[in-house]
Formats: sequence, structure tokens, C-alpha cells
Amino acid sequence: MYKSQGRARLASGPGAAAAPEGVTSDIVAAIVKSPGFAAGPRKIPPMKSIATLMLAAAALAPAFAADAPAQAPAQPDLAKGQAIATQVCAACHAVDGSRGSPANPILAGQHPEYIVKQLTEFKSGKRKNPVMQGFASALSEADMKNVAAFYASKQAKPGFAKDKTLVTLGERIYRGGIADKQVPACAGCHSPTGAGIPSQYPRLSGQHAEYTEAQLVAFRGGARDNNAQMTAIAAKMSDREVKAVADYIAGLR
Repeated sequence: MYKSQGRARLASGPGAAAAPEGVTSDIVAAIVKSPGFAAGPRKIPPMKSIATLMLAAAALAPAFAADAPAQAPAQPDLAKGQAIATQVCAACHAVDGSRGSPANPILAGQHPEYIVKQLTEFKSGKRKNPVMQGFASALSEADMKNVAAFYASKQAKPGFAKDKTLVTLGERIYRGGIADKQVPACAGCHSPTGAGIPSQYPRLSGQHAEYTEAQLVAFRGGARDNNAQMTAIAAKMSDREVKAVADYIAGLR
């Protein structure tokens, strides 16, 4: 008996019988050593014995496969991520994803799962932005994970609220929502500190007020439609409420 291309053969020579797909010599050997196939005189003809052995091995193959250790997913490559950030993203988001142009989001410290999701949706067109679609279309899934991990590894720099006349309203909306409009508190999903929840809700604390305001307006008007929950929430908010909560978020830490 020997192993060939991952399958076991039960004999050698011209009449060798190949085991079913997925049955290796290790599985067959384990069955041969079992009490039912112990060494000694056989009471059944050789060919029937071979057929029985093959059927038993085929039945046990899935169990042996299930016991095999699962292969760990490849870890993101931060060096490759940095290269992409430097060559592709830096002009708009800064090399380390920190406080670049207020029109573009701060990426430093953002959850990598969220960045990958947005890049994937830019690439597919689910999130509409011609500039970002062009860049994202050139990235593979591995590229996205690498650059997302790179930006996530950076420490976000704190920001500041700018409009003192709106800070109280912004705080009230962020922490308590708008009851009479059935607008939930932002803190319920994005956490009281704006840290967000990995794989679900993005980090908001310190984000540019101008960018946050623009996204809420886009959700409200339908220009951004890749999140039904945010579309429904923003649709109930006035310009003043949007501006207030966006400014409050900018100083959140």
C-alpha cells in the first residue's frame, strides 16, 4: 500500500484498486490496525475484504479531514500597506492617515474592517465616489487588508470642536439623540468616546467636522446609500442638528 497524489492504493501492480477520493494511506492504515481488521486468517475473500476496507475508509475520510488543523488566515503585511499608503493614499489622507484635508476622512486609528468594507464598496460602486472608485479598483483584497491594517496601527491625533454656540446641542444629540424625531443617540453605536465597534461601527472621535457633516448630508439626500440605518437617521435631522453633532464629534476623545 502506498500514497499517490493524496489517495491510497490498496495493492500494487496492474490490478491495483484506487481508494475513493479523499481517502489517504493514513486513513486506510488506521482502519487496518483496528480490531475489525486485525492480523490473522481472513474469513472473507480477498476482493471483498478490499472493497469493505475501501468503503470504510471512504466513510471515515470526512472525520479525518475535520480533525486536521485549520490553516490560519494570512496576517496583513504592514510594510506593503505602508507602501500603498505612501504611493496611492498620501495625497488626500496624509501618509499616516492623520489630519489631512478636512474634506477627506482621518484614517489613523480607524477599524481595519471598516476601511476594507468601504474600499470594497467603492470598488463595486455600492458607495459612489469616482475618485475613490478609481483608486480602489486597482487594489486586490489583500492590498485592502494591508493598507487598512497600516492605517489602523497609527495613533489618531485629537481634534477640537470649533463652534461654541452648537457644542451643547451637539453633545445632547450624540449622547441622547433627538427624542421627538426618534433619532437614536450616536453613542449607542459609536460608543460614548466615539471609539466605535470593530467590524460594525466606525471610529468617529476627532474626525473632521466638515467630513462628518458632508457624510450626514449625503446620507440624508441619498448621495451616499451604502448604509440604510444611517440614511434613515440622517433623514430626520436638520442642517443645524447635523452641523452641531459633527462639530461635537470633532472634539470627542
